[in-house]
Amino acid sequence: MKSYYIYLYRNGLTDSNLEGQYIGHTDVPLSEDGIKQIKQMKEDYDYPYVDAVFTSPLKRCTETAELIHPDKTAIVINDLIEYNFGEYEGRTAEELKDNELFKRWLSGEAGVEPPFGESNEAFAERIANCFIKIVDGLMKTGTTKAAIFTHGGVIMYILSAFGIPEASMHEWMMPGGCGWAIRITPGIWTRGRKFEVIAEVPYVPGEDDEE
Repeated sequence: MKSYYIYLYRNGLTDSNLEGQYIGHTDVPLSEDGIKQIKQMKEDYDYPYVDAVFTSPLKRCTETAELIHPDKTAIVINDLIEYNFGEYEGRTAEELKDNELFKRWLSGEAGVEPPFGESNEAFAERIANCFIKIVDGLMKTGTTKAAIFTHGGVIMYILSAFGIPEASMHEWMMPGGCGWAIRITPGIWTRGRKFEVIAEVPYVPGEDDEE
């Protein structure tokens, strides 16, 4: 049976990452160090070939996609955008540590959201629906290899919601420009909306692609 491979990549480094800020919808570009890091990783590691590239609309993702797959025209999908942090946007956990609502939100309490931001439930529904549409589109067109360039929170949610082995979101953390290779088997996906997480990407040169 045909399998489908998707490579989920986190955007490269930004200045806001270094400052520890919550950056969701703010459209910050890659930092100079982030660009250098991606270019160096392309020299040192192997990014798998893909037939299609999807990306969040934000610069830090579109720029990462262009650096890694310059030969592909990325398809921008608005729902791949990061969490909307509302009033927490641009602030750090240290700055918010005495905010009672922030502490409740950080603990994952149901129904709690940043002021003027997005609830965890709304974020989960948005990302799940978006990912399902991408997978179903790949199967409909027979596109067996694709890359998705998005944000850390988006990737961690996708893996925690659909991935085997099962693990909580924080266990799927990854550095910028890196991510996870997943394998989707149509029968398993159709019956249970599950996929296999098979490897970290990019690969060390000479490593066998687990196909």
